[in-house]
Amino acid sequence: MGPVMKASQLWKIYPSGESTIQAVKGVSLEVEVGEMVAIMGPSGCGKTTLLNILSGIDEPHSGEVMVKEQPLFGISDDARTRMRAEHLGFIFQDFNLLPVLSAVENVELPMLLLGHSASESRSSALEALASVGLEDRAEHRPAELSGGQQQRVAVARALVHNPAVILCDEPTGNLDSATSFEVLELLLHLNKERKTTFLIVTHDPVIAQNCSRTLQMSDGVIIEDQKASQEE
Repeated sequence: MGPVMKASQLWKIYPSGESTIQAVKGVSLEVEVGEMVAIMGPSGCGKTTLLNILSGIDEPHSGEVMVKEQPLFGISDDARTRMRAEHLGFIFQDFNLLPVLSAVENVELPMLLLGHSASESRSSALEALASVGLEDRAEHRPAELSGGQQQRVAVARALVHNPAVILCDEPTGNLDSATSFEVLELLLHLNKERKTTFLIVTHDPVIAQNCSRTLQMSDGVIIEDQKASQEE
């Protein structure tokens, strides 16, 4: 079995007046099943642009992304939308929950969009909420939940359909330090117990220290790829 995600020679170039900005410069990487990978670097280094390409939100100027050995680009928009829905999960800094829906309704959305029945979607959503410790908040709307609880709902939504990779953009960026640590512990638990694969853009060194691997970016390139020590 090959890597769950593989990127080859990704370039992203933006026009800027009469010149251009090379946001991502020939980046290649592989993510194996069960890895928890942090992407770090200063603001403007290209890490969010890279994440947007790997998630299919943005197209590269050139290069290729494979998810479960299937191309994410060079296919129709409908096919890419289906691939993203089936194989990728997303956790955002701002939670991105729909305020008019309850927690369980937010979590079951990916299942419904994939064509699963209402009963199967609801059952999977309740199971996902239980896995993040929020089964007793299933009927609460986002405004009735704390920031940490909202992010837990977002985590449940990301994992409900058992995606190949969950991509995270500063998942603790809007949380206080204590709540950030709780969310990190949850992600670590899911990685260990469910072998969930995570790719996390973060400024938080505590997250990076707990990941199995850290990629350091600078000026659009990966300058360091460091695996964590295997020692406990």
